[in-house]
Amino acid sequence: MGITSILTDLNWMAIVDIVIVSVIFYQLFLVIEGTRAVQLIRGIFVLLVVSILSRQLELETLTWLLDKLWTMMLVALPVVFQPELRRALEQIGRGRLFGLSPAREADEKMQGLIDELSRCAKVLSQNRIGALIALEKSTGIQEYVDTGVKIDGIVSSEFLVNLFIPKSPLHDGAVIIRGDRVAAAGCFLPLTQAPDLDKNLGTRHRAAIGLSEVCDALVLVVSEETGVISSVLDGKLQRFHDEKSLAALLRQSLPPPARPDVKSLFRR
Repeated sequence: MGITSILTDLNWMAIVDIVIVSVIFYQLFLVIEGTRAVQLIRGIFVLLVVSILSRQLELETLTWLLDKLWTMMLVALPVVFQPELRRALEQIGRGRLFGLSPAREADEKMQGLIDELSRCAKVLSQNRIGALIALEKSTGIQEYVDTGVKIDGIVSSEFLVNLFIPKSPLHDGAVIIRGDRVAAAGCFLPLTQAPDLDKNLGTRHRAAIGLSEVCDALVLVVSEETGVISSVLDGKLQRFHDEKSLAALLRQSLPPPARPDVKSLFRR
């Protein structure tokens, strides 16, 4: 059967059918993305490949074992995937499984990140808790991530405030945020060598300026002495932010979090 005959057999209903199935699988991937189900699906994919190879090579004993394993998995999978199935059903019940486009979901993630960072800065400022937060953009800063303690945690104002509480193990370094995750804490940043800086600026401000001189990261600083919220971008220091002006700066300066792709499902 040639390609021409296959294309002829594909009517518009078949195309609609393929599109619907593709959308369903993509939305289900978004539901399980970032959960332990991803590792389980990788395992199932490996077993599927082994099963196909065993049949092609006529390995009877291995094929028999895998057939029995697939039978057991039909019973076990609903139990193993119970949290993910419940999550998907809840989203269907709320009408959200197909309700959000990738662009709108990215916007919601970005707005959540901005809200958490603005609220964190406000709390730190009110309590005169010093802080240094670097937000990675297009230029990678992995070399500075490696100087701290890797975390890979969700960005929340409570979590960030706790990291900077005086005498806590990681309070004295910088927190680096990559996308919408906390990549590391307690990181060491390069100090600026600019000779014309205000003598009242401390080490945190000098580190913020130093990092912005070597990359395009946006760096936030909260002064321990005054509680003043500052930002540094491209070597330029802006001071005296409030929660509203900081949120506006973040919205203007940060790119939206990258959307997951299907390739990441099988990426190591």
